[in-house]
Amino acid sequence: MRISKETIVYPLPTFELLAKKESKWRLQLPQDYRFFILKYNGAVPAECNFSCSGHEYMVTRFLCILENVRESEFGWLDISVVESQIGERLTENEDLIGVEVLPIAELYSGDYLCLDFRIDKSSPSVCVWSHEESEDFSPVTYEVARNFTVFQKLLR
Repeated sequence: MRISKETIVYPLPTFELLAKKESKWRLQLPQDYRFFILKYNGAVPAECNFSCSGHEYMVTRFLCILENVRESEFGWLDISVVESQIGERLTENEDLIGVEVLPIAELYSGDYLCLDFRIDKSSPSVCVWSHEESEDFSPVTYEVARNFTVFQKLLR
């Protein structure tokens, strides 16, 4: 995947910050996505289109991980900020502590690209979360790829 390097959000996250976020979310990010976020935090892909369930989607920007969202002009793009805004629409479990579906990119339509940990906590799939179809504690998702590496190859 080619990235528009001038769109990367700095400072890049550290291993320590990732560990802190994983603890908060109660999950472990897959290695392919970890490498990506450590290098391309919040970037815009040069090839941004993909197909899923008969629809065409466009990644407008990957979300970022920031230590202090209030000190960055991109704070609204932080994964934790987005997750806190739509979290009740990303799970069916009202009592969930942590995260099952983690938003990782903003899509042109208002939907989000997510890592879906619901079936396999150690190897999340990549899905589209539909903002129009989802309601509180009733998420609607469409699987795009079995993992983040496969997803990257789908972009055109």
